[in-house]
Amino acid sequence: MEPHLPRLYLARHGDTAWTENGRHTGRKDLPLNEHGEEHARQLGERLRGLSFVRVFASPLIRVRKTCELAGFAAVAEIDPDLVEWDYGQYEGLTMDDIWKDRPGWEIFRDGCPGGESADDVAARADRFLAKVRQIDGDVLAFSSGHTIRVMGARWTGLPPTAGRAFLCRPASVGVLGYEHRRREEPVLRLWNCVGDLKE
Repeated sequence: MEPHLPRLYLARHGDTAWTENGRHTGRKDLPLNEHGEEHARQLGERLRGLSFVRVFASPLIRVRKTCELAGFAAVAEIDPDLVEWDYGQYEGLTMDDIWKDRPGWEIFRDGCPGGESADDVAARADRFLAKVRQIDGDVLAFSSGHTIRVMGARWTGLPPTAGRAFLCRPASVGVLGYEHRRREEPVLRLWNCVGDLKE
């Protein structure tokens, strides 16, 4: 009998005040707002019934609270590699703010002055994914939008810049796995899902 190959469930944190007004929220440790807390509880309902051998979370407050409200705080391990992209000088700015001084700027291509590049985020993502690939069983990880997008790209063998195509809404879930039960064929099994996770 072929072994079950593990899946990685990536859960994005719920909404914050800055999520709702489009401000870049990297290392600024903002709490969830009321919508974010409700969406985190709904995320927990969607994950109920699934079994995970390990659960990880970013150290950021908004991520840890999402993990808690979803019902996984008691078993979650904090992993700094799951922290959000460091936006440096662009922390707290909207796209319109940035484009005033830097027309056409795109985070995955250009990175952030005083912060991280896509390659920097990919180095963290690659470390975390290498750890997950050594775990025998399904894993759940709570993180932030841009970091999750880079993970989706890296899992499938794409450069980190490809993360721009992997939209990731608040409290959504992506599932990384394999096709044909072969580790040589990593795929996105589900992405940006805010509905039922049962197959």
